[in-house]
Amino acid sequence: MIEPKDNRRLAPDPEGPAISVIVPIFNEEGSIVRLCDELLRVLDSIGRSFEVICVNDGSTDRSMGLLQEIANRRKELRVVSFCRNYGQTAAMMAGIDYARGRVIISIDADLQNDPQDIPELLAKMDEGFDVVSGWRKERYDATIRRNFVSRVANRIISRISGVHLHDYGCTLKAYRREMVKDVRLYGEMHRFVPIYVSWMGARLCEIPVRHHARKFDKSKYGIERILKVILDLVVVKFLDRYLVKPIYLFGGFGLLSLLLSISLTALMIWLKLCEDVSMVQTPILPLTALTFLIGVQSILLGLIAEILARTYFEARERRAYTVRETFNFQTD
Repeated sequence: MIEPKDNRRLAPDPEGPAISVIVPIFNEEGSIVRLCDELLRVLDSIGRSFEVICVNDGSTDRSMGLLQEIANRRKELRVVSFCRNYGQTAAMMAGIDYARGRVIISIDADLQNDPQDIPELLAKMDEGFDVVSGWRKERYDATIRRNFVSRVANRIISRISGVHLHDYGCTLKAYRREMVKDVRLYGEMHRFVPIYVSWMGARLCEIPVRHHARKFDKSKYGIERILKVILDLVVVKFLDRYLVKPIYLFGGFGLLSLLLSISLTALMIWLKLCEDVSMVQTPILPLTALTFLIGVQSILLGLIAEILARTYFEARERRAYTVRETFNFQTD
């Protein structure tokens, strides 16, 4: 953790609210009304200007209708509705894109996160931290299928990324807007936002938060999420180390393959001249050809990746989602 060196208060922004709360929603009709009631009550008590951005991620139940009813009563509640289900990462990205607050807070819609923890997150932000991450220290999920696997995954992520958190999967987090406004999220990478901002120099801390048993429906995540997390972590590590110079990764592997090919060639010649062993009597000849081809292909792949990287940095921005409609964004 990085200790804060200053004490920056969260003064209201004259151009927008002080706080933006992002709520990704997918088929949560059973919890939406109660969540909004509790969330708005807590935010009203804080005494700072706020907005709640609910991102309807292509729900097929009554979620959108309930959100519209609440938005008609409370102008602080704003709704972004996707054309179809894009996933939680795209919903988080949309919330960040539409947020105007100086502090952005994300929270789940299934009532497992507790809105009453928001003041504690803000108190930590007032101490000078840029990111405050929630830690579900006491979890009410399946012991093996969720809790144990999650602990193992969190340790792996911490070890590989160098950013040590107990709970990457907890949605309840607070960010300073300037730290996340330029972050682009794809796939299932919303849980890695603390890693991105930490690499950018953000001051990060983690605090225990409440966790409640799920009351409605069932979890939308299964054991297969672990495989997705591992693959996404590989991408994150690649983007951190080699996005700007991918030739270092592919070219380095290619040079090693060529070096191995040269070494096998030398061994093959030595066996022929000194041991009188025919080249066709050992697997060295095909291995030499194979490693040579792999080396050449890896270097060429690195060159292609270099071209793509330059295209990526120079191309115009593209979003990972399509918005069908919005509510309460035309007026404050």
